[in-house]
Amino acid sequence: MRQPEIDYILNRMLESHGNVSDLNLTVGKPPQVESSGQLVPVPLEPTIEKLTPFQTEVFALNLINSDRRLTEILLREGSCDCSYSLPGISQRGDYSIVQRKLETRIPTLQDLNLPPAFLKMAQEKNGLILVTGATGSGKSTSLAGLLNEMNETKSIHIITLEDPVEFSHPHKKATFNQRELGGDFDAFSTGLRAALRQAPKVILVGEMRDRETVEIGLSAAETGHLVLSTLHTVDAGQTINRILGMFEQEEERQIRIRLADTIRWIVCQRLLPKVGGGRVAAFEIMGSNLRVKDTILNGESEGKTFYEIIDAGEAFGMMTFDKCIIEHYKNGLITEETALAYASRKAVVGRGMDRIKSSRGEKTSDIDELAVDAEYGKSEFKDLQTKGKKR
Repeated sequence: MRQPEIDYILNRMLESHGNVSDLNLTVGKPPQVESSGQLVPVPLEPTIEKLTPFQTEVFALNLINSDRRLTEILLREGSCDCSYSLPGISQRGDYSIVQRKLETRIPTLQDLNLPPAFLKMAQEKNGLILVTGATGSGKSTSLAGLLNEMNETKSIHIITLEDPVEFSHPHKKATFNQRELGGDFDAFSTGLRAALRQAPKVILVGEMRDRETVEIGLSAAETGHLVLSTLHTVDAGQTINRILGMFEQEEERQIRIRLADTIRWIVCQRLLPKVGGGRVAAFEIMGSNLRVKDTILNGESEGKTFYEIIDAGEAFGMMTFDKCIIEHYKNGLITEETALAYASRKAVVGRGMDRIKSSRGEKTSDIDELAVDAEYGKSEFKDLQTKGKKR
């Protein structure tokens, strides 16, 4: 399989369906793409009904493009990330490839319809902003929109450390230096340490993967830099716990103090199936205030959980997943089944949807034909009266 053939297959896969996000080449299956969250086969000429181990191996090695470092990683670890404008990985004993389609145009906050809190994040001068969620939940896209807002409005130096570079930001008001793992630095921790010597105001770290990266990131946030990064966590509480879990138990108190001082925002996001096709993002957003700092310092307790703090912090731009989901349901973006499936607290979302249904004059229960039984108890009362008279 030659390079032109690979390019042809990639183009056919990208053009085969709408809303293509991922390309999947797995042994024993035809070429597939993920369209609106669903894997669907791609018709090709000539037809490929089942990919062979040889075909996927040749495809993978062409994507690596004779890169010695990536080849060594692939052979040693069994998988690698590379850029062929798209990242490819291999799994199991046979080579297979999963690729992410990347947009060439930088999205704006308005394009992405992100919550107003993102405008506040773009104005932060220092501290730590974390965007979390599962792989493929749109973290990189949200961060690209946030960086674009800074690029449009601030004359500052921005450095990004990525694996791989997903969005190429042009110089607008800001000056961008984008670096890629492998070619420009060998680990996020060393790349971040080097970046601190280059007078940036904003640093994007692709992922907080280890203790050393977290420690340097905290130091950067403490010394006047704004640090943006990602974690694979599902909510604000788990994000704090994941960071604490990277350190020894005797260090926990000191790390809690540092986190309380540096965290500005934690954004968690999920992609939900959208009515009519496609997906819509749901967010949990936690900003920093005295209650948040106190809970980071002393841990969650009854009546003082991150969920309850976020729920009460709507005026400060905070938002729970459940409120976001209820709003999406109200706007007709998601179904009732989707709302309940993705809810953090199903009872909260259920009550919220019932209120919306009531305001629309819709039924909130499946129980019909309820009525007051006017005769209930009357026969017993008559019997008692009769017995009383006989006495």
